[in-house]
Amino acid sequence: MLGETAQLSRADDEFEAVFLTGRGVERRVPWRWLPEVVDELERPVRSFPSYRGQRNYPGWYWACTVGRLIGFESWVERDHLVALDFDASVVGIVSQPFWLLLTSAEGKSRRYAPDFVVRSADGTVAVLDSRQLHSIGERDREAFDATGRACAAVGWRYAVWDRMDAVVVANQRWLAGYRHPRCFDEAAATRLLGVFTTPRPLMDGAEMAGDPLGTLPVLYHLLWKQLLVADLAVVLSHRTIVRTASTANSAQVAQLAQDLVGGGVR
Repeated sequence: MLGETAQLSRADDEFEAVFLTGRGVERRVPWRWLPEVVDELERPVRSFPSYRGQRNYPGWYWACTVGRLIGFESWVERDHLVALDFDASVVGIVSQPFWLLLTSAEGKSRRYAPDFVVRSADGTVAVLDSRQLHSIGERDREAFDATGRACAAVGWRYAVWDRMDAVVVANQRWLAGYRHPRCFDEAAATRLLGVFTTPRPLMDGAEMAGDPLGTLPVLYHLLWKQLLVADLAVVLSHRTIVRTASTANSAQVAQLAQDLVGGGVR
């Protein structure tokens, strides 16, 4: 306990945080306070500019995990955002969630905004940066090191994610096209979960459950929800072997139907 107190004290001396509440009110707090207000981190602390000749590709992604748009500043960042949205354990995602106020190695004050703060269902919090490892410079390393120390002081995880596997990215982006609840149909979902109790090729199961024009969107939605599962390290195709997840049950199908009626997400 004494060691933890000393670590927090050093973090207080070294770091502060600035964030925006859901109403857009800016707050500046000692770093050790941030875990107490993590639920208030709802908006990015800075914009996502777009201009002619820009080398990165910013944009917005509708995340079904939180039911709203989340900004990204590069395609690598976008791919990580889709992966976080696909992760069933994630319950909260905010991009550019706060300014970390710190002092550089030269003694100059600077601020740094990591790419994401992520909350999981088990209560853990992770701070993530998306960066191709070969492009990381000295100034980046300084910011990453400081962010890692700050997160460790409050019991948060911190990681820098490199570019993801291209096949996994392509598969997750395809399934993300069916992430919205409008792609769900309770009757078709029930038939599909029954059909894929025996693992079989994707298109074979879609045809067994009904007209593929109607069953395929539901099938992809169930793959996104991970009630149906497949090996996404291999290119997704009509031959992909799909099976019903061991945890899938009728109650989850009923909950998805309820979410559709109530406009809920996740």
